[in-house]
Amino acid sequence: MVLVESKTISFDDFITWLPERSPYRYELRDGEILEMPKPRGKHSEIAGSISGKLYVEITRLDLPYLIPRESIVKSIDGKSGYEPDIIVLDKEMLAQDLRWEAESIITQGSSVKLAVEVVSTNWQDDYAIKQIAYQALGIQEYWIVDYLGLGGRNFIGHPKQPTISVYYLVDGEYDLHQFRGSDLIQSPTFPGVEISIDLLGS
Repeated sequence: MVLVESKTISFDDFITWLPERSPYRYELRDGEILEMPKPRGKHSEIAGSISGKLYVEITRLDLPYLIPRESIVKSIDGKSGYEPDIIVLDKEMLAQDLRWEAESIITQGSSVKLAVEVVSTNWQDDYAIKQIAYQALGIQEYWIVDYLGLGGRNFIGHPKQPTISVYYLVDGEYDLHQFRGSDLIQSPTFPGVEISIDLLGS
């Protein structure tokens, strides 16, 4: 993760600045542009596997959801913009999210059924910054897939081990449930999906 520009900019200026073709992903954090490498290797493999399993469930149940290739989630304070590794959107709610059609920008938590982050070296972002931001925006469900057990002990326990953390919004705050080894996750949004750390081949 590299700071691109030291001066702070607005969310709209960030969207205007975003390059269309780049080997990097960019996010806005409190007005500062950060450059991050696109997922590669195992990270990309796991994100693709999860996305595929979710797509199968969406198709099997004929749910009005979609998994876009790219999107930006605007924080509730308007100072940050995040690009989750995987995001599942509700087509019906997107009709009320006025910046989606033209810009692929999500401003309403109600548009998001699920956000997923696959942990890399900047694990603090997923466990702290994004968890707080997604909760504040009202994103109903959030997964952190820590396939290498990189997260701090305060987040995944001791001894550290590969963990999938499932956060689900209850009365405006996230409830947390964690799954390790062969334990199949329990997802309120996708109760039939079969995902575990072992099945992801960690």
